[in-house]
Amino acid sequence: MIPAEISSLITRRHFFENCGVGVGKVALASLLAGGAARPSVAAPTADFAPRDPHFPGKAKAVIHLFMAGAPSHLDLFDYKPQLAKFEGKPIPPEIIGGQRYAFIRSDAAALGPRFPFHKHGESGMEIADVMPGLATVVDDICLVRSIHTDQFNHAPAQIFLNTGFSQPGRPSLGSWVVYGLGAEAEDLPAFVVMSTGAGISGGAANWSSGFLPSVYTGVRFRNQGDPILNLSSPAGIDSQTQRESLDLIGQLNQRRLEAAGDPEIATRISAYEMAFRLQTSAPELMDLKGETPETLKLYGCDPDKPSFARACLLARRMVERGVRFINIYHEGWDAHSDLLGNHTRNCQATDQASSALVRDLKQRGMLDETLVVWGGEFGRTPMVESNPALGRSLGRDHHPQAYSMWFAGGGFKRGLSYGRTDELGFHVAENPVHIHDVQATILHALGLDHERLTYTYQGRQFRLTDIHGNVVKDLLA
Repeated sequence: MIPAEISSLITRRHFFENCGVGVGKVALASLLAGGAARPSVAAPTADFAPRDPHFPGKAKAVIHLFMAGAPSHLDLFDYKPQLAKFEGKPIPPEIIGGQRYAFIRSDAAALGPRFPFHKHGESGMEIADVMPGLATVVDDICLVRSIHTDQFNHAPAQIFLNTGFSQPGRPSLGSWVVYGLGAEAEDLPAFVVMSTGAGISGGAANWSSGFLPSVYTGVRFRNQGDPILNLSSPAGIDSQTQRESLDLIGQLNQRRLEAAGDPEIATRISAYEMAFRLQTSAPELMDLKGETPETLKLYGCDPDKPSFARACLLARRMVERGVRFINIYHEGWDAHSDLLGNHTRNCQATDQASSALVRDLKQRGMLDETLVVWGGEFGRTPMVESNPALGRSLGRDHHPQAYSMWFAGGGFKRGLSYGRTDELGFHVAENPVHIHDVQATILHALGLDHERLTYTYQGRQFRLTDIHGNVVKDLLA
């Protein structure tokens, strides 16, 4: 018999690690029988050091203003006089083809533009009067009117735009960017997410790192109070005590990392250290009292109240501090009814701050290296949605075939209107730009080749654009 004091030391792990003839040695022998032993692999680390791009890129950071719910291109960016003439009449069946919709019949009557349009700037860019702020910066933006997508429901379309795939589980654009370029900020996350509405259809899958190490996941910042929940230390815990506790936890995690080689342990180590630094850096970032009255007025921002304007100003401050990728989600554009009222309210909430962000970055000499992206997940139908049973009237349904987005800075051409839809705004008629093309072009602006930015997972190389996508070089300066 084995003495009790010895048997108590023997565990299942003993047979894998320490036993001279244990299972671990048997497994190694079977591997060696099939050929040479594989070289040992060092324990992974959370490497955020800045990395060289594939080629020199104009942009160093991205601020993505995501208009969740899908603004109507027909009422904001893509004026169609012919649609106004068709109002109240069915759109010809040959235009609609076999397209089916979630809430309207394909023979629904046309609905003309809800807002008047005018041309602005030296470029003569035509946009709706409901966006007076954007009208002041049209010569600094690149408006693309020929975007199209594969998805026509909110969650899949939002996830598709962010990850290149319609189902959760793939890395988001922000995660790919940080994976490819590393981080510039030491005391703030490289990838930050903010929200100024009431829920995002695609949820956290929009900023997930998917199968990339979770250290590349976007970090949610709140728009008021502590920027991150549970960031403040409990009562009675001073900085020295916390530092000593984190050092001990870090040592234990490092030992486990070296033993197991699990990259998620490296994420845990990185998260503890970042949280400690954020206790100082995050409150300083969120305190807007140091901004001038002129800047606050430019954005239309009350520093003490959560708003889209406050989020945009915070995004500029983040870029100044080295944050690589920022998502701001403004939900509420899903205008199945009362499109006029819906888009009036949303433009009032977002237009001044969006244009102020472009102007502010330009004034500070930051626009050339910061790419601002504005748009939703798809467009809206030329046909009206009116459903008394659901209490809906004078709205528009989801429309994946064509819509508009705009870009500013980061190497995109200025004052350019690109692409064209047909006379009813139904189909792209010239220079189509698929969502995978948008993703490829954003990466290119950052100096990343979308075909070379890959990650091997379960034996296959993956990329943001999957097997699709082309850089739209006509959009780049």
